[in-house]
Amino acid sequence: MNTDGFLAPQRFEADVLDCEVRGHLPTDLNGALVRVGGNWYQPPMYPGDAAFNDDGYISRFRFKNGRVDYKGRWIQTPRFLNNRAAGRQLYGNYRNPYTDDPLVRNVGKPYLRTVANTAPVVHAGKLFAVKEDSVPYEIDPQTLATRGPWDFAGKYKSQTFTAHPKRDPISGELIAYGYEATESASDDLWVYVIDPHGHVRREIRLKVPYVSMVHDIALTQQHIVIPVFGYVTSLERLEQGKVHWGWDPSAPTLIGILPRDGEPSDLRWFKGPTRAIVHTSNARTEGSRVILEAPVSNGSPFPFFPALDGSAWEPSRARAYLRRMTFDLASTKDSYSEEIVFSNPSVVDLVRIDERFASLDSRYVFTHFHDAARAFDEDRAGPVRRPVSNCYGRFDMKTGAINSLFAGDCHGLQECCFVPRGTGSNEGDGYLLGVANNYRERRSELIIADAQRLGDGEIARIILPFRSDVQVHCKWVAEAELDLGWGVTGS
Repeated sequence: MNTDGFLAPQRFEADVLDCEVRGHLPTDLNGALVRVGGNWYQPPMYPGDAAFNDDGYISRFRFKNGRVDYKGRWIQTPRFLNNRAAGRQLYGNYRNPYTDDPLVRNVGKPYLRTVANTAPVVHAGKLFAVKEDSVPYEIDPQTLATRGPWDFAGKYKSQTFTAHPKRDPISGELIAYGYEATESASDDLWVYVIDPHGHVRREIRLKVPYVSMVHDIALTQQHIVIPVFGYVTSLERLEQGKVHWGWDPSAPTLIGILPRDGEPSDLRWFKGPTRAIVHTSNARTEGSRVILEAPVSNGSPFPFFPALDGSAWEPSRARAYLRRMTFDLASTKDSYSEEIVFSNPSVVDLVRIDERFASLDSRYVFTHFHDAARAFDEDRAGPVRRPVSNCYGRFDMKTGAINSLFAGDCHGLQECCFVPRGTGSNEGDGYLLGVANNYRERRSELIIADAQRLGDGEIARIILPFRSDVQVHCKWVAEAELDLGWGVTGS
C-alpha cells in the first residue's frame, strides 16, 4: 500500500462546480463520464493483500451546455460502513471471508463483504457500481449516494455479478453472468439475459472446466464467448487464509462458446496454451467461425496473485498484445488459431471500443500504452513506478495503423472511453475521454480529444485541483440513459 506520493490513499469526497477548462469544450457533449475504482479508506489487514481489495469510490464529470461539474463519493457498502464505525480494517485478504475479523465474518453472503470497486454499469434507467464478487450496488445518478444491493427484483439468483456485462446494441438486451455463483470456489457459472426494461428473461446454469477468474466475456449476435485461464482457486486455498487467486503456469486456456439461444449441453470448450485474457475487445460470428479480439498476455498480469509453484512474477510475460483468436465451429477439433495483430507496442488491457458495434464486425480498439520514444521527466514528476502509460491510441484492427495522443512527459493515463458524435455517426467518429495523472502538479486532468485525430492532441483538458487516481473502469452516460440532474442536487 502506498502511503505517500501520487498514489497515496485519497480519503476525501469532493464537489467541484464549473471545473477549470483549458481549450475548447465541445458543446455536443451532454451527459456524464462516470468512473468507479478503489481506494483504501482503512489500511489493509495483511501487507500482502491484493490491490483489488480496496474500498469502492465513484465519481463523475457531468457535462452540460459547455460546462463541467465533478463529484466524488465513497460507495457505502456494509463493509465500508462497518470499517468506518470500527475505525479499523475488519476484512482480511482479497475475496477470502475466512480471514475476516470475527465481528463481521460471514461466509455465505458476499454482498455484505464486497467493495463494489470495479466498474459502472447502466441499464434500464439505473446506475450500478459492480464487482464480480457480489450482486450490483445501485447508485443514485444525481447525488452518487449508495442505494444498496440490487438483484433484479429477486429474479437474479447468482450470488455474484460480473463487472463486464455486455449490452447488445441491436436488441438492447444485457447479457450478464456470475461465476462462483453458488458459493466461493464453486464451478457454477450462471448466465442471464436481461431485457431492456431490466427484467430477467432467461437463466442458463453452466459449469466451468476448472474454477477460474472469468472477469470478462465477449458477445456476438449468435454466441457468447467465455475465457477461462490460469488464475485458479479452491476452498482449501481459502481456508488456508490466502488471497483468492493463485497463478497456475501449467493451466491451459479454455474458451467456451455458447449459442445465445442454446442450452448448457450446447456449450463447447476450445483449448489453447497458457494465457491471461482478463478483458476482451469484441467478437463476431462469421458463418461457422467465431472471432475473438482481445489484449492477451503470456503470463500472470498481476504480481499480487502469486504462482502456485512459487516462481517469481515475470513482468515481460505480463505484457498484453492485441490478438485475434479464431474458432471453427464446423471442425471437430478443440483447438483454435491465434495471431498477434500488433506486436508493438504492448498495451494496457483496459481496452474500449465504439460500443454501438459490440457483437458486430468492428474496426477500432482504444486503449493506453507506453511509448518508449517519448521521454518521461522523472526529475519533475518525482519517483513514479515506470514505465507509465503516456499515450492513448486508436488501433485499427483492419489495417494495423495506430493513431496516438501523447499526454505529457509528467503524465500517466487511466482507462479511456469513446463517446460517439451522434447516433448515426460512423464507427469511431466521436470523442475520446480519459483521465491523466499529472505527477508534477499532483492533480488529475480529464483529456478530451477527437477520436479520429488523436495525433492532433487534445481539444480540451478539464483540470481538477487535486489528484483523483480512484478509477478502474469508466463509462460515458448519455442524458437519455439516466436522469443525471444539474444544479444543486445534481452538480
